[in-house]
Amino acid sequence: MARCVYPRKRGHGMVKIMDYCIADIHGHYALFCRLLDAVGFNEGDRLFVLGDIIDKGPDSVRLAKFLFSMPNAFCIVGNHEYDFLKYYRALMRQTEDYESVLEKLRGSFRDGALLDWETVDRFDRLPFYVETDAFIGVHAGMPLENGKLLPFSRATREQLVYDRRFKDADVLPQGSKCVLFGHTPVRYLTGRDEILFYPRADDSREGRGVADFCKVHLDTGVYLSGVLGCVAADTGRCFYVRERA
Repeated sequence: MARCVYPRKRGHGMVKIMDYCIADIHGHYALFCRLLDAVGFNEGDRLFVLGDIIDKGPDSVRLAKFLFSMPNAFCIVGNHEYDFLKYYRALMRQTEDYESVLEKLRGSFRDGALLDWETVDRFDRLPFYVETDAFIGVHAGMPLENGKLLPFSRATREQLVYDRRFKDADVLPQGSKCVLFGHTPVRYLTGRDEILFYPRADDSREGRGVADFCKVHLDTGVYLSGVLGCVAADTGRCFYVRERA
């Protein structure tokens, strides 16, 4: 079983601090560890995880606990976390026997024995979006009006985690920061398990960092393809690892 040991310290030869973005890891902890190795992720870097940490893969709780332990990892809610939290709150309304609630929550995952209240509370505190100087990160989609992004105050939680329209090729937000998102495997649009970049309408040149694009679709469909990928926000370089046969 793979074991991640991060953050790693940098050597004396200083390299540029990098931001990396990923979505839809879906409990593939071992593959995620290999991806961090491929990237050369270090203590000065930042990792933005745009939802769907859990479900489908074998190590949902292990992956979540590891990400929550990383001071330089920033996670947001995806539809799978949102559904888990709705289930959790429904259980809490039905009983005051908290241990029975935790036991039922553990039944949601293949490695559910690892789930504790601290991890449940961390899920409950996750934000629904992230924004940096270079990009906006959501799980599924953002509200638009005449091609312009509307403020987050106009978005519902359901739109941020469930939206199926934002992925479409004719949805090209303009005049704003790049939007990075996941939720739907890219293969359903392109037939390829690769991160998909959408250039800005007013700039046909090939961009270098994600800021040169209007949106970037991150979901490589790891539970279908065995491929997990991430992008370096500053350079636009993509990294991929594949499950071994």
